[in-house]
Amino acid sequence: MQISTPMSDALERYLDLSSQELKLTAQNMANIDTPGYRAQGFDFAGEMKRSLGELAAGQTKNGVARKPFSLSAPRVGLVDGLVERPDGNNVSMDRESLNMAEAQLQFRTGVELLKRESTRVMDAIHADSK
Repeated sequence: MQISTPMSDALERYLDLSSQELKLTAQNMANIDTPGYRAQGFDFAGEMKRSLGELAAGQTKNGVARKPFSLSAPRVGLVDGLVERPDGNNVSMDRESLNMAEAQLQFRTGVELLKRESTRVMDAIHADSK
């Protein structure tokens, strides 16, 4: 039996978005020498806000999510405002390294928060037996 709370659902989406950001950053890094390649990305905060709205819309009045519930994929697009090299590629290893570090930190934070939420739920379940 899977136990889900609104917080665990939000953290699950947070981890999904963090993972997708890591993959996209790795893709950008892998294409640093590809002529004409344009860096891709998405607005993490904006996508998280949109996801929270979708999660809220997918809940019943008592706060229980209707399963199965599928959230839309993030809106990935080309990153504007980056310096383009003569070969048409605009990937910056410095920028992507910073994005990778930030996404890793976001993911680790999400895992820790999900662990705490799971502990909180388990404590509530076992509270009657104490």
